[in-house]
Amino acid sequence: MPFIEAAGITQHYDLTGPADAPVLLFANSIGTSFHIWDAVVPHLSQRYRILRYDMRGHGLTQVTPVTEDAGYSMDLLADDAAGLLDALGVKRAHVCGLSIGGMMAQRLAVKAPGRVHGLILCDTAGVIGPASVWTDRIAAIRARGMTAIADGVMARWFTQSFRDGRPDQIRGYTAMVARIPEDGYVGCAMAIRDADLRAANAAITAPTLVICGAEDVATPPDAARELAAGIPGARFELLPGAAHIPGVEKPAELAAMIDGFLRDL
Repeated sequence: MPFIEAAGITQHYDLTGPADAPVLLFANSIGTSFHIWDAVVPHLSQRYRILRYDMRGHGLTQVTPVTEDAGYSMDLLADDAAGLLDALGVKRAHVCGLSIGGMMAQRLAVKAPGRVHGLILCDTAGVIGPASVWTDRIAAIRARGMTAIADGVMARWFTQSFRDGRPDQIRGYTAMVARIPEDGYVGCAMAIRDADLRAANAAITAPTLVICGAEDVATPPDAARELAAGIPGARFELLPGAAHIPGVEKPAELAAMIDGFLRDL
């Protein structure tokens, strides 16, 4: 299990694929580890050098404390990703982010445009709200722990057919959410709650593809279309039969969209 000191914290990452291939960085959603990309990697790892990492406070990456008034920020999370690239000697990468990972990717593309070659934004938006949703979720976690939300998020992450047909997967992902450190989840929830990237996104210069699962209720297709409309030259693609985490439900189809877009670059 590779670990590295980057951006002032110990980050857990995985790097696989040809050493001379273009780097493709994957950033995952809140409440998950980088294993949500496991089924996507085999479809892309012959053509790209795949870099996955656990976000601050998630998976095996170091958690830093938060208070009621001071959590994480989208700038901090973008700096974490840039710090990881620096620590690994990666000057420029394609960046694919999901949900909060997609918000981080938007911010990184604005703050460090020279670091981002192609930008893929999956099931995300420039603002994910309303803020009260995150405030209420934080309060529930502080009162009753991560188990208070673990079951409920499954209906937002996966389609009904996937939940009915893959109960083993649902139990596993429920356990994954329940084991996220409280401060890690709350810190990232505060970053989402406080972020509105819509105006800044007009400055994104990287070629951009926005993808959304057709059945996503967490960041629905209309929000993704709005995101694409706010980024100069961005394309939008709908992924049928998927909800909020298409890399789990439709890994081959998602990988094909990503590969097709990057080949065009």
